[in-house]
Amino acid sequence: MILQGLDAERCYRAVASRDARFDGWFFTGVHTTGIYCRPSCPARTPLARNVTFHTTAAAAQHAGFRACRRCRPDAVPGSPEWDVRADVVARAMRLIADGEVERAGVPGLAGRLGYSERQLNRLLVGELGVGPLALARAQRAQTARLLIETTTLPMADVAFAAGFASIRQFNDTVREVFATTPSALRPATPRVDGGAPGWLTLRLAARAPYPAEEVLLFLGAHAVGGLEEWDGTTFSRVLDLPHGPAVVQLSPTAGGISARLRLSQLRDLGAAVSRCRRLLDLDADPVAVDEVLGADPALRELVAAAPGRRVPASPDADELAVRAVLGQQVSVAGARTLTARLLTTAGTPLAEPVGTLTHVFPRAAALASADLSTVGLTGARRRTVGILAAALADGTVTLDPGADRAEASRDLLALPGIGPWTVAIVAMRGLADPDVWLPGDLAVRKSLALVGSSDTDAATRWRPWRSYAVQHLWALAVPSLFTRHPRPVRSSS
Repeated sequence: MILQGLDAERCYRAVASRDARFDGWFFTGVHTTGIYCRPSCPARTPLARNVTFHTTAAAAQHAGFRACRRCRPDAVPGSPEWDVRADVVARAMRLIADGEVERAGVPGLAGRLGYSERQLNRLLVGELGVGPLALARAQRAQTARLLIETTTLPMADVAFAAGFASIRQFNDTVREVFATTPSALRPATPRVDGGAPGWLTLRLAARAPYPAEEVLLFLGAHAVGGLEEWDGTTFSRVLDLPHGPAVVQLSPTAGGISARLRLSQLRDLGAAVSRCRRLLDLDADPVAVDEVLGADPALRELVAAAPGRRVPASPDADELAVRAVLGQQVSVAGARTLTARLLTTAGTPLAEPVGTLTHVFPRAAALASADLSTVGLTGARRRTVGILAAALADGTVTLDPGADRAEASRDLLALPGIGPWTVAIVAMRGLADPDVWLPGDLAVRKSLALVGSSDTDAATRWRPWRSYAVQHLWALAVPSLFTRHPRPVRSSS
């Protein structure tokens, strides 16, 4: 369902049928009302001659449309296209979603991607119709509405937390995007959760089908004490955000995930939401994935038994890379133990622990200089962790959301002690690449034998969704990571 270059006829068919699968893929501008909507908007379908289609909310806003207050088009899942693609536009979109423009401005964004501001603007405008500033502005507007509707914060605090440079800019943007004032957006009773002060609760939308319980169980099965916690329903963890640590508590809810956040600074809300969405693989296109994998006889039963299966990632690829090295040739339980020891040895304690959550995972610079002799690593493994941390700290290896995935993999593979399996795990669960094969994985090999395939055959068999194929094969080999009551799954070739 890749929509590079919008097909107006296809888009209109999706609007006419109110097809929710396309929410987030494109937006419909209705000229007779001056609003833009998601494809599944319940309002009466406009005539084809009265609509235009836009790839982003920012492009619709730039064209003069305001957000529909009925279908809330700025609250849909993000486009899966930016995770699937590896070109500079997709990398820019991932960085903008993570808040790079707010932190470093357009010059910082362009520099991170290796382009001049003019080149980057030309690429984005050429494909999306708007430049990086407009894209970041649309994201700020969405963040502002979240804060207005779910907190009782003063509007001035909302403005600066959402990334606006001034109250006037905040007011003007809200009026332009939502056709109302900020105070009018706030409900009489804001949708706060009634919990302790300092916590925000919001709903993270997902495309159906979304197996929320399975995703959280998988994350819980890998939870590291002090950093993460799993109580059977809610998965909690510490996030290392640009302006300070945060704690997030994630629970299943209708149509997605409920996220309860405690931030050091509210201006990190946008980055926190972006990283939680990546962690939970919320922006995937499950229909496209299942169509490809379910058409293969080897995976047909597995896909039918678990529609919409996701690939949980990491909110921090640097952290995932270190954890992948610690997990080389050891069990899941062994990797958790080693990571917990490293956390208490080199991590930063939280000023206020939350339950069993006590530490922030150490950043690369701190880890590179830490004494890890008490963690229980072999000398070779300890050297590998040190080399990796130093490479991440000095920029030899870059794994942020805007990283060139192929380049990052080559740079990782060049480090002593890091092999193809580790590189693949980092690409799949650190960089959220949907098309990664896991060479030499014992659990995958076990499942391949059951479904009548081989490592060599499978390495190219399930493109462009090989990461999801790996997840299905893991579920076959180690069902306890995916369900509380695992049952044997039979599959035929």
